[in-house]
Amino acid sequence: MTDNTWSELDERAIKMAKVLSADAVQKAGSGHPGSPISLAPIAYTLYQRFIKHDPSDPNWAGRDRFILSGGHASLTQYVQLYFSGYGLTLDDLKYFRGGKDTRTPGHPEVGLTPGIEMTTGPLGQGLASAVGFAYGQRFERGLLDPDTEAGKSPFDHKVWVICGEGDVEEGVSSEASSLAGNQELGNLFVIFDANHIQIEGETKIAFAEDVLKRYEAYGWYTDEISFIQPDGSYKEDIEGLTKVLEKAEQVTDRPHFIKVDTLIAWPTPGKTNDPSSHGSALGDEAVAALKKVLGFDPAKTFEIDEEALAHAREVAQRGAQAHAEWDEALAQWRSANPDKAALYDRIKAGELPEDFDKAIDDLEATFEVGSKVATRKASGAALNAVAAVMPELWGGSADLGGSNNTNIKGAQSFAPAKYATTQWPNCSIYGRQLHFGVREFASGCITNGILLGSDTRPFSGTFFQFADYERAAVRLAALMEIPNLFIWTHDSVALGEDGPTHQPIEHLDSFRAIPQFEVVRPADEWETAEAYRAFFEKDNTLPAALVLTRQGVPTLAETAAKAKEGVKKGGYILVDTEGDPDVIIMATGSEVQWAVEAAKKLADEGVKARVVSMVCMEWFEDQDEDYKESVLPASVKARVSVEAGLAQPWYKYLGTYGKPVSIEQFGLQGDGTQNMIDLGITAEHVVEAAKASIEAAR
Repeated sequence: MTDNTWSELDERAIKMAKVLSADAVQKAGSGHPGSPISLAPIAYTLYQRFIKHDPSDPNWAGRDRFILSGGHASLTQYVQLYFSGYGLTLDDLKYFRGGKDTRTPGHPEVGLTPGIEMTTGPLGQGLASAVGFAYGQRFERGLLDPDTEAGKSPFDHKVWVICGEGDVEEGVSSEASSLAGNQELGNLFVIFDANHIQIEGETKIAFAEDVLKRYEAYGWYTDEISFIQPDGSYKEDIEGLTKVLEKAEQVTDRPHFIKVDTLIAWPTPGKTNDPSSHGSALGDEAVAALKKVLGFDPAKTFEIDEEALAHAREVAQRGAQAHAEWDEALAQWRSANPDKAALYDRIKAGELPEDFDKAIDDLEATFEVGSKVATRKASGAALNAVAAVMPELWGGSADLGGSNNTNIKGAQSFAPAKYATTQWPNCSIYGRQLHFGVREFASGCITNGILLGSDTRPFSGTFFQFADYERAAVRLAALMEIPNLFIWTHDSVALGEDGPTHQPIEHLDSFRAIPQFEVVRPADEWETAEAYRAFFEKDNTLPAALVLTRQGVPTLAETAAKAKEGVKKGGYILVDTEGDPDVIIMATGSEVQWAVEAAKKLADEGVKARVVSMVCMEWFEDQDEDYKESVLPASVKARVSVEAGLAQPWYKYLGTYGKPVSIEQFGLQGDGTQNMIDLGITAEHVVEAAKASIEAAR
């Protein structure tokens, strides 16, 4: 039972939070002061009474997770982290929105500030990823401790979110919230700050729906409390809020959506309920007036009520006690479950199982040179080989599991048993097979949340064309440097009769443009299997996409001999010549076969052509200069790139005299093989381009 009593010191701490938020934005000269001021009592209530956390150990595995989805209100969280004793100092608050060394950036960034669980700011993604946090908690519990009574396992924790109108206006929040209701995620608690203000003013001009009814329709538990009283007065009823949240905690079979009606920037004179307080500093006059109303000296900045601060920091003692109790529970669990404990230690450390390499080696032993296999099928085989030894690996597709080959053989579906279907009869809340429905953006956000909130490894799939829908989640994964695995199939005009709406053209270029994101396009079975090996074994933690064919491609003798060492380097020599080559032909994916064939045709004419399989440009760029020079010697000016998409990303390798074999238009309706021919992706065109480049380089 939560302590519902609030002292004068609690009230003073909340007032101090408001003043510090106003001062921080004013000193920075920019920011969003209104929401941190009006959210102060809500955030304080969560950090002091509901969120299980230990400020001395921000990464404690047993902690609850808190996500500030409306990341523009970052001071809401920074002030509470300062109050709680996470190591943030008053100087950190004074350096809000400062230079590159600030620990209090304009929007929260994971890995920069202790106590921040994920990077937020792009609205909707925090709420959507919080669903992933809840997914991850449930799956990891099922992996390690499925039989313990609910709420009694060391792997039980809650996920808390504060969001606003902007978050629930974004479509991705609806995608993910619908899934959360379907999954009955009883560990997820969302506090919706309904201040009815956004940058353009009152929200009703664009957002007048009954949000609670929407969430009820999703299958959520809903409740509300208004700080705006029936007579028009305003009362920050934190005791009432506590009771509402305590009541919500008793409901364990549904996610929770609690609406709190607030007035932005209250009680700032002249700025309360004013849209200008949303995204601009309040001004010296308004800040001084706020301080006067709250009992602070208007002439002082960053004034600290030391007694109230000491009171707020007592939360650290409660956190330490909760941590100690959890340590004892974990020790008891370890003693009773030594095999599970070994698994936990391994996945916690991010280590692969001992038989990981063997699983891939055994798969590769089944490959036959000359066979024709789509790389999507090769990916499915590699995925299942890895999944057999990595129980922490789980995932699925945006309604395309069969087409993407992302189904894990024999796996239960992650869903309450009552949602079993004829096609998916074996469902469990601890299942391993994910079903996102047609929700690409949500799938990216949810898998981001799984990675951030658990020790498990997720993946998701869709058609490459529709990766555009989740691009913002991909970008955020790259920014956060988390190893999310995106499996994107049907990668070119060769998918055929679905026509140009389904045929990616600019997508390879577009996704390669994202910093810290790795685009991997394997040529055949060998390269696909080795791409999986490289992704899981590499030292960095960046997200990656496997971009795969629908159509069959030949299993090459050349990759059989060289892929194991070559793929992990991103680009490698697949076919070489005696002495210096006359031309270098670079290719990826299904087009590697045409590069190899072209090299043979050129050899018949006495032209020495080196073929480089550029599996992943990003991995290639990670190699040292000596290696890159050995593959692409600067002395060889004649070069050709071969890829069924825009040529733009290749110009850094083509140089002055290089010639691309590419597609510079939208796709075609018709047979996929014929599409490739009609658009010039053939060995003959590669030969022509090679000769043209050699001539230009003379």
